[in-house]
Amino acid sequence: MAVRTQDARRERTRRRHTAGAVLAGLLLASACAAPRETATGLTAQEVGATLDRRAAAVLAHDTEGYLAATDPGATAFREAQRTELGNLADVPLESWTYQVKGVTRHGADRATADVELRYRVKGYDDAPMSSARTVELVRHGEGGPWYIAADRAGKDAPEQLWQQGDVEVVRGARSLVLGVGRRTGELRRIADTVDRAVPAVDESWPVPWAGRVVVLVPESVEDMAGLLDRPAASYRGIAAVTTGAVGGTGRRPADRVIVNPQAYGMLGEFGQRVVLTHETTHVATRSATSATTPVWLSEGFADRTAYRQESRTARELAPELAGAVRRGQLPAGLPSDEDFGFEGDPAKLARAYEGGWLACEMIAEEWGDQDLIAFYRAVGGAPARDGAVEHALQSVLGTTPEDFTARWREYLRDRLG
Repeated sequence: MAVRTQDARRERTRRRHTAGAVLAGLLLASACAAPRETATGLTAQEVGATLDRRAAAVLAHDTEGYLAATDPGATAFREAQRTELGNLADVPLESWTYQVKGVTRHGADRATADVELRYRVKGYDDAPMSSARTVELVRHGEGGPWYIAADRAGKDAPEQLWQQGDVEVVRGARSLVLGVGRRTGELRRIADTVDRAVPAVDESWPVPWAGRVVVLVPESVEDMAGLLDRPAASYRGIAAVTTGAVGGTGRRPADRVIVNPQAYGMLGEFGQRVVLTHETTHVATRSATSATTPVWLSEGFADRTAYRQESRTARELAPELAGAVRRGQLPAGLPSDEDFGFEGDPAKLARAYEGGWLACEMIAEEWGDQDLIAFYRAVGGAPARDGAVEHALQSVLGTTPEDFTARWREYLRDRLG
Protein backbone atom coordinates (compact mmCIF):
# COMPACT_ATOMS: atom_id res chain seq x y z
CA MET A 1 0.00 0.00 0.00
CA ALA A 2 1.49 3.34 -1.02
CA VAL A 3 0.02 5.23 1.93
CA ARG A 4 1.47 4.12 5.24
CA THR A 5 -0.07 5.04 8.56
CA GLN A 6 0.49 3.88 12.09
CA ASP A 7 -1.46 3.63 15.33
CA ALA A 8 1.11 4.62 17.93
CA ARG A 9 -0.72 2.44 20.42
CA ARG A 10 0.59 -0.58 18.59
CA GLU A 11 4.30 -0.09 19.32
CA ARG A 12 3.82 1.22 22.82
CA THR A 13 1.34 -1.45 23.90
CA ARG A 14 3.48 -4.27 22.58
CA ARG A 15 6.63 -2.91 24.31
CA ARG A 16 4.83 -1.98 27.52
CA HIS A 17 5.49 1.68 26.72
CA THR A 18 1.89 2.53 25.96
CA ALA A 19 0.91 5.88 24.58
CA GLY A 20 -0.66 6.42 27.98
CA ALA A 21 -2.50 4.41 30.62
CA VAL A 22 -6.28 4.87 30.61
CA LEU A 23 -6.75 8.35 32.03
CA ALA A 24 -9.10 8.38 35.01
CA GLY A 25 -11.11 11.25 36.32
CA LEU A 26 -11.99 14.66 34.94
CA LEU A 27 -10.06 17.28 36.93
CA LEU A 28 -11.62 20.67 36.30
CA ALA A 29 -9.90 22.79 38.92
CA SER A 30 -6.23 23.69 39.21
CA ALA A 31 -5.53 21.51 42.23
CA CYS A 32 -3.36 18.52 43.04
CA ALA A 33 -5.13 15.24 43.71
CA ALA A 34 -4.73 13.44 47.04
CA PRO A 35 -1.01 14.07 47.65
CA ARG A 36 0.71 11.78 50.10
CA GLU A 37 3.52 12.31 52.55
CA THR A 38 6.93 10.98 51.70
CA ALA A 39 9.50 9.38 53.93
CA THR A 40 11.93 12.26 53.37
CA GLY A 41 10.26 14.76 55.68
CA LEU A 42 8.99 16.90 52.79
CA THR A 43 5.32 16.39 52.02
CA ALA A 44 3.71 16.24 48.64
CA GLN A 45 1.35 18.90 49.98
CA GLU A 46 4.22 21.38 50.11
CA VAL A 47 5.27 20.59 46.58
CA GLY A 48 1.64 20.60 45.53
CA ALA A 49 1.15 24.12 46.87
CA THR A 50 3.85 25.39 44.52
CA LEU A 51 2.42 23.49 41.59
CA ASP A 52 -1.10 24.70 42.37
CA ARG A 53 0.05 28.28 42.02
CA ARG A 54 1.61 27.44 38.71
CA ALA A 55 -1.49 25.62 37.42
CA ALA A 56 -3.75 28.55 38.31
CA ALA A 57 -1.43 30.90 36.46
CA VAL A 58 -1.51 28.72 33.31
CA LEU A 59 -5.30 28.82 33.16
CA ALA A 60 -5.36 32.57 33.83
CA HIS A 61 -2.57 33.28 31.29
CA ASP A 62 -0.89 35.07 34.19
CA THR A 63 2.78 35.37 33.27
CA GLU A 64 3.88 37.00 36.52
CA GLY A 65 1.98 34.45 38.58
CA TYR A 66 3.51 31.64 36.53
CA LEU A 67 7.03 32.97 37.04
CA ALA A 68 6.39 33.55 40.75
CA ALA A 69 6.49 29.77 41.21
CA THR A 70 9.93 29.48 39.57
CA ASP A 71 13.33 29.92 41.20
CA PRO A 72 14.19 33.64 41.20
CA GLY A 73 17.86 32.76 40.76
CA ALA A 74 17.38 30.54 37.68
CA THR A 75 17.39 33.30 35.07
CA ALA A 76 17.66 31.11 31.97
CA PHE A 77 14.97 28.73 33.21
CA ARG A 78 12.63 31.61 34.00
CA GLU A 79 12.99 33.01 30.49
CA ALA A 80 12.39 29.58 28.97
CA GLN A 81 9.26 29.25 31.12
CA ARG A 82 8.04 32.67 30.02
CA THR A 83 8.40 31.59 26.39
CA GLU A 84 6.68 28.26 27.02
CA LEU A 85 3.67 29.93 28.63
CA GLY A 86 3.48 32.32 25.69
CA ASN A 87 3.50 29.37 23.29
CA LEU A 88 0.35 28.10 25.02
CA ALA A 89 -1.53 31.38 24.78
CA ASP A 90 -3.96 30.39 22.01
CA VAL A 91 -4.63 26.83 23.14
CA PRO A 92 -8.18 26.64 24.62
CA LEU A 93 -7.45 24.95 27.93
CA GLU A 94 -10.27 23.83 30.18
CA SER A 95 -8.16 22.30 32.93
CA TRP A 96 -4.53 22.09 33.95
CA THR A 97 -3.57 20.13 37.06
CA TYR A 98 -0.61 18.42 38.67
CA GLN A 99 -0.61 15.27 40.76
CA VAL A 100 2.46 14.64 42.87
CA LYS A 101 3.48 11.00 42.71
CA GLY A 102 6.53 11.12 44.95
CA VAL A 103 9.21 13.41 46.37
CA THR A 104 12.90 12.77 46.95
CA ARG A 105 14.78 15.17 49.23
CA HIS A 106 18.37 16.19 48.45
CA GLY A 107 19.55 17.89 51.60
CA ALA A 108 17.65 20.65 53.35
CA ASP A 109 16.84 22.89 50.40
CA ARG A 110 16.60 20.75 47.29
CA ALA A 111 14.16 18.09 46.15
CA THR A 112 12.98 16.22 43.06
CA ALA A 113 9.32 15.43 42.48
CA ASP A 114 7.75 12.92 40.12
CA VAL A 115 4.64 14.65 38.84
CA GLU A 116 1.79 13.84 36.48
CA LEU A 117 0.57 16.79 34.42
CA ARG A 118 -3.04 16.48 33.31
CA TYR A 119 -4.76 18.92 31.01
CA ARG A 120 -7.88 19.10 28.87
CA VAL A 121 -8.60 21.07 25.71
CA LYS A 122 -11.94 22.82 26.01
CA GLY A 123 -14.67 21.32 23.86
CA TYR A 124 -12.57 18.38 22.66
CA ASP A 125 -11.23 16.27 25.52
CA ASP A 126 -13.68 14.10 27.46
CA ALA A 127 -10.80 13.05 29.69
CA PRO A 128 -7.43 14.68 30.35
CA MET A 129 -4.20 14.13 28.53
CA SER A 130 -1.50 12.90 30.87
CA SER A 131 2.24 13.46 30.83
CA ALA A 132 4.88 12.41 33.36
CA ARG A 133 7.14 15.26 34.45
CA THR A 134 10.20 15.47 36.67
CA VAL A 135 10.31 18.72 38.63
CA GLU A 136 13.33 19.96 40.59
CA LEU A 137 12.61 22.27 43.50
CA VAL A 138 14.71 24.58 45.66
CA ARG A 139 14.11 26.87 48.58
CA HIS A 140 16.27 29.67 49.86
CA GLY A 141 16.48 29.34 53.61
CA GLU A 142 14.83 27.01 56.09
CA GLY A 143 11.07 27.42 56.23
CA GLY A 144 10.92 29.38 53.00
CA PRO A 145 8.68 28.58 50.02
CA TRP A 146 9.66 25.96 47.47
CA TYR A 147 10.36 27.13 43.91
CA ILE A 148 10.57 25.19 40.66
CA ALA A 149 14.15 25.17 39.38
CA ALA A 150 13.72 22.72 36.47
CA ASP A 151 10.87 20.93 34.71
CA ARG A 152 11.50 18.15 32.20
CA ALA A 153 9.77 15.15 30.70
CA GLY A 154 9.72 12.13 32.97
CA LYS A 155 11.26 8.79 32.09
CA ASP A 156 9.88 7.48 28.77
CA ALA A 157 7.59 10.52 28.51
CA PRO A 158 7.33 12.61 25.33
CA GLU A 159 7.76 16.32 24.75
CA GLN A 160 4.75 18.60 24.52
CA LEU A 161 3.94 20.61 21.40
CA TRP A 162 4.19 23.98 23.15
CA GLN A 163 7.75 23.16 24.16
CA GLN A 164 8.64 23.14 20.46
CA GLY A 165 7.42 26.65 19.63
CA ASP A 166 4.47 29.01 19.44
CA VAL A 167 1.28 26.99 18.91
CA GLU A 168 -1.08 28.21 16.19
CA VAL A 169 -4.69 27.08 16.58
CA VAL A 170 -7.08 26.42 13.69
CA ARG A 171 -10.63 25.40 14.54
CA GLY A 172 -12.76 23.24 12.27
CA ALA A 173 -16.35 22.13 12.68
CA ARG A 174 -15.26 18.77 14.17
CA SER A 175 -11.52 19.33 14.49
CA LEU A 176 -8.93 21.38 16.32
CA VAL A 177 -5.54 21.61 14.64
CA LEU A 178 -2.54 22.76 16.70
CA GLY A 179 0.56 23.53 14.68
CA VAL A 180 4.09 24.78 15.25
CA GLY A 181 6.13 26.27 12.42
CA ARG A 182 3.51 25.46 9.75
CA ARG A 183 1.55 27.79 7.48
CA THR A 184 -2.01 28.65 8.46
CA GLY A 185 -3.35 27.49 5.09
CA GLU A 186 -1.80 24.05 5.60
CA LEU A 187 -3.41 23.73 9.03
CA ARG A 188 -6.76 24.86 7.62
CA ARG A 189 -6.66 22.21 4.89
CA ILE A 190 -5.93 19.54 7.51
CA ALA A 191 -8.90 20.75 9.59
CA ASP A 192 -11.16 20.63 6.53
CA THR A 193 -10.03 17.08 5.72
CA VAL A 194 -10.71 15.90 9.28
CA ASP A 195 -14.11 17.60 9.22
CA ARG A 196 -14.97 15.46 6.18
CA ALA A 197 -13.51 12.35 7.79
CA VAL A 198 -15.71 12.46 10.90
CA PRO A 199 -19.03 11.76 9.08
CA ALA A 200 -17.36 8.93 7.14
CA VAL A 201 -16.23 7.41 10.43
CA ASP A 202 -19.70 7.86 11.94
CA GLU A 203 -21.13 5.85 9.05
CA SER A 204 -18.61 3.06 9.47
CA TRP A 205 -18.64 3.04 13.30
CA PRO A 206 -22.19 3.89 14.49
CA VAL A 207 -21.13 3.66 18.11
CA PRO A 208 -21.16 6.75 20.37
CA TRP A 209 -17.83 8.59 20.43
CA ALA A 210 -16.78 12.20 20.92
CA GLY A 211 -16.99 13.03 17.21
CA ARG A 212 -14.17 15.55 17.62
CA VAL A 213 -10.50 15.22 16.79
CA VAL A 214 -7.41 17.11 17.98
CA VAL A 215 -4.56 17.09 15.44
CA LEU A 216 -0.97 18.10 16.20
CA VAL A 217 1.24 19.29 13.34
CA PRO A 218 4.86 19.78 14.44
CA GLU A 219 7.45 21.51 12.31
CA SER A 220 9.44 18.43 11.32
CA VAL A 221 9.61 14.65 11.59
CA GLU A 222 12.23 15.10 14.31
CA ASP A 223 9.75 17.13 16.31
CA MET A 224 7.07 14.52 15.62
CA ALA A 225 9.38 11.88 17.06
CA GLY A 226 9.86 14.07 20.14
CA LEU A 227 6.11 14.13 20.69
CA LEU A 228 6.14 10.33 20.58
CA ASP A 229 9.41 9.74 22.45
CA ARG A 230 10.68 7.56 19.62
CA PRO A 231 13.58 7.82 17.13
CA ALA A 232 12.87 10.01 14.11
CA ALA A 233 13.91 7.18 11.78
CA SER A 234 10.80 5.26 12.86
CA TYR A 235 8.49 7.86 11.32
CA ARG A 236 10.14 9.28 8.20
CA GLY A 237 7.78 7.46 5.83
CA ILE A 238 4.75 7.66 8.12
CA ALA A 239 2.18 10.32 7.28
CA ALA A 240 0.36 10.33 10.64
CA VAL A 241 -0.05 8.41 13.89
CA THR A 242 -2.68 8.30 16.60
CA THR A 243 -1.79 8.31 20.28
CA GLY A 244 -4.12 7.29 23.06
CA ALA A 245 -4.64 4.61 25.66
CA VAL A 246 -6.48 1.44 24.77
CA GLY A 247 -9.11 -0.33 26.80
CA GLY A 248 -12.84 -0.62 27.14
CA THR A 249 -13.29 1.16 30.47
CA GLY A 250 -16.16 3.27 29.19
CA ARG A 251 -14.18 6.44 29.74
CA ARG A 252 -12.30 7.39 26.60
CA PRO A 253 -8.88 8.93 27.04
CA ALA A 254 -7.88 11.99 25.08
CA ASP A 255 -6.45 11.02 21.71
CA ARG A 256 -4.16 13.01 19.48
CA VAL A 257 -3.53 12.54 15.78
CA ILE A 258 0.04 13.62 15.05
CA VAL A 259 0.92 14.51 11.46
CA ASN A 260 4.37 14.13 9.92
CA PRO A 261 4.31 17.29 7.78
CA GLN A 262 6.94 16.08 5.32
CA ALA A 263 5.42 12.68 4.55
CA TYR A 264 1.86 13.98 4.67
CA GLY A 265 2.74 16.87 2.37
CA MET A 266 3.98 14.47 -0.30
CA LEU A 267 0.58 12.81 -0.59
CA GLY A 268 -2.10 13.87 -3.00
CA GLU A 269 -5.65 14.70 -1.99
CA PHE A 270 -6.68 11.04 -2.06
CA GLY A 271 -3.78 9.97 0.16
CA GLN A 272 -4.33 12.76 2.66
CA ARG A 273 -8.02 11.95 2.87
CA VAL A 274 -7.28 8.27 3.45
CA VAL A 275 -4.65 8.99 6.11
CA LEU A 276 -6.80 11.29 8.19
CA THR A 277 -9.93 9.15 7.86
CA HIS A 278 -7.87 6.14 8.96
CA GLU A 279 -6.50 7.98 11.99
CA THR A 280 -9.90 9.43 12.88
CA THR A 281 -11.22 5.87 12.92
CA HIS A 282 -8.64 4.99 15.56
CA VAL A 283 -9.90 7.88 17.68
CA ALA A 284 -13.49 6.67 17.32
CA THR A 285 -12.74 3.02 18.07
CA ARG A 286 -10.27 3.64 20.89
CA SER A 287 -12.55 2.62 23.75
CA ALA A 288 -13.35 -0.66 21.98
CA THR A 289 -9.70 -1.41 21.25
CA SER A 290 -7.50 -3.14 23.80
CA ALA A 291 -4.36 -5.21 24.13
CA THR A 292 -6.48 -8.19 23.07
CA THR A 293 -7.14 -6.62 19.65
CA PRO A 294 -4.75 -7.93 16.96
CA VAL A 295 -3.19 -5.27 14.80
CA TRP A 296 -4.66 -6.73 11.61
CA LEU A 297 -8.13 -6.02 13.00
CA SER A 298 -7.55 -2.48 14.28
CA GLU A 299 -5.61 -1.40 11.20
CA GLY A 300 -7.82 -3.32 8.80
CA PHE A 301 -10.97 -1.73 10.20
CA ALA A 302 -9.41 1.75 9.97
CA ASP A 303 -8.41 1.12 6.35
CA ARG A 304 -11.86 -0.20 5.51
CA THR A 305 -13.39 3.00 6.83
CA ALA A 306 -10.93 5.08 4.82
CA TYR A 307 -11.50 3.15 1.58
CA ARG A 308 -15.20 2.34 1.70
CA GLN A 309 -16.29 5.52 -0.06
CA GLU A 310 -13.51 5.40 -2.64
CA SER A 311 -14.06 4.04 -6.15
CA ARG A 312 -10.68 2.33 -6.55
CA THR A 313 -10.46 -1.43 -7.01
CA ALA A 314 -8.95 -3.90 -4.57
CA ARG A 315 -5.97 -4.38 -6.89
CA GLU A 316 -5.36 -0.63 -6.89
CA LEU A 317 -5.67 -0.37 -3.12
CA ALA A 318 -3.64 -3.52 -2.36
CA PRO A 319 -0.93 -3.56 -5.03
CA GLU A 320 1.72 -5.39 -2.99
CA LEU A 321 -0.58 -8.21 -1.93
CA ALA A 322 -2.10 -8.41 -5.41
CA GLY A 323 1.36 -8.89 -6.87
CA ALA A 324 2.15 -11.62 -4.38
CA VAL A 325 -1.12 -13.43 -5.15
CA ARG A 326 -0.49 -13.26 -8.89
CA ARG A 327 2.99 -14.73 -8.30
CA GLY A 328 1.43 -17.63 -6.42
CA GLN A 329 2.62 -16.33 -3.03
CA LEU A 330 -0.68 -16.44 -1.20
CA PRO A 331 -0.13 -15.77 2.52
CA ALA A 332 -0.57 -18.81 4.72
CA GLY A 333 -2.30 -16.89 7.50
CA LEU A 334 -3.47 -13.51 8.71
CA PRO A 335 -0.76 -10.92 9.41
CA SER A 336 0.87 -11.13 12.82
CA ASP A 337 1.44 -8.08 15.00
CA GLU A 338 5.13 -8.30 14.17
CA ASP A 339 4.36 -7.94 10.46
CA PHE A 340 3.31 -4.35 11.16
CA GLY A 341 6.76 -3.26 12.40
CA PHE A 342 8.10 -0.24 10.55
CA GLU A 343 11.75 -1.20 10.86
CA GLY A 344 11.45 -4.05 8.36
CA ASP A 345 10.63 -4.58 4.69
CA PRO A 346 8.24 -1.86 3.40
CA ALA A 347 6.64 -4.31 0.96
CA LYS A 348 5.96 -6.79 3.77
CA LEU A 349 4.44 -4.00 5.83
CA ALA A 350 2.19 -2.99 2.93
CA ARG A 351 1.02 -6.59 2.50
CA ALA A 352 0.18 -6.73 6.22
CA TYR A 353 -2.01 -3.63 6.00
CA GLU A 354 -3.63 -4.85 2.82
CA GLY A 355 -4.30 -8.29 4.29
CA GLY A 356 -5.92 -6.79 7.38
CA TRP A 357 -8.08 -4.51 5.28
CA LEU A 358 -9.28 -7.37 3.08
CA ALA A 359 -10.06 -9.52 6.14
CA CYS A 360 -12.38 -6.78 7.39
CA GLU A 361 -13.82 -6.36 3.90
CA MET A 362 -14.58 -10.06 3.81
CA ILE A 363 -16.36 -10.00 7.16
CA ALA A 364 -18.49 -7.05 6.04
CA GLU A 365 -19.36 -8.71 2.72
CA GLU A 366 -20.06 -12.22 4.00
CA TRP A 367 -21.50 -11.47 7.46
CA GLY A 368 -22.46 -7.79 7.29
CA ASP A 369 -21.33 -4.47 8.74
CA GLN A 370 -23.08 -5.01 12.07
CA ASP A 371 -21.34 -8.34 12.59
CA LEU A 372 -17.99 -6.73 11.74
CA ILE A 373 -18.58 -4.12 14.44
CA ALA A 374 -19.80 -6.78 16.90
CA PHE A 375 -16.73 -8.90 16.14
CA TYR A 376 -14.41 -5.91 16.71
CA ARG A 377 -16.03 -5.10 20.04
CA ALA A 378 -16.06 -8.74 21.16
CA VAL A 379 -12.34 -9.13 20.51
CA GLY A 380 -11.47 -5.86 22.22
CA GLY A 381 -13.66 -6.71 25.19
CA ALA A 382 -12.10 -10.12 25.82
CA PRO A 383 -10.44 -10.60 29.23
CA ALA A 384 -7.18 -11.89 27.75
CA ARG A 385 -5.37 -11.98 24.41
CA ASP A 386 -5.21 -15.76 24.25
CA GLY A 387 -8.41 -17.03 22.70
CA ALA A 388 -9.92 -13.56 22.11
CA VAL A 389 -10.14 -13.87 18.33
CA GLU A 390 -11.08 -17.52 18.43
CA HIS A 391 -13.94 -16.94 20.84
CA ALA A 392 -15.26 -13.94 18.87
CA LEU A 393 -15.09 -15.88 15.60
CA GLN A 394 -17.26 -18.57 17.16
CA SER A 395 -19.67 -16.42 19.16
CA VAL A 396 -20.19 -13.63 16.61
CA LEU A 397 -19.41 -15.13 13.20
CA GLY A 398 -20.10 -18.79 13.92
CA THR A 399 -16.82 -19.96 12.46
CA THR A 400 -13.38 -21.23 13.48
CA PRO A 401 -9.92 -19.75 12.94
CA GLU A 402 -9.13 -22.47 10.41
CA ASP A 403 -12.31 -21.88 8.42
CA PHE A 404 -11.94 -18.10 8.61
CA THR A 405 -8.36 -18.24 7.35
CA ALA A 406 -9.28 -20.57 4.49
CA ARG A 407 -12.14 -18.25 3.47
CA TRP A 408 -9.85 -15.22 3.67
CA ARG A 409 -7.24 -16.85 1.43
CA GLU A 410 -9.93 -17.70 -1.11
CA TYR A 411 -11.21 -14.14 -0.88
CA LEU A 412 -7.72 -12.86 -1.70
CA ARG A 413 -7.64 -15.08 -4.80
CA ASP A 414 -11.01 -13.80 -5.93
CA ARG A 415 -10.33 -10.12 -5.33
CA LEU A 416 -6.64 -9.89 -6.25
CA GLY A 417 -5.85 -12.80 -8.56
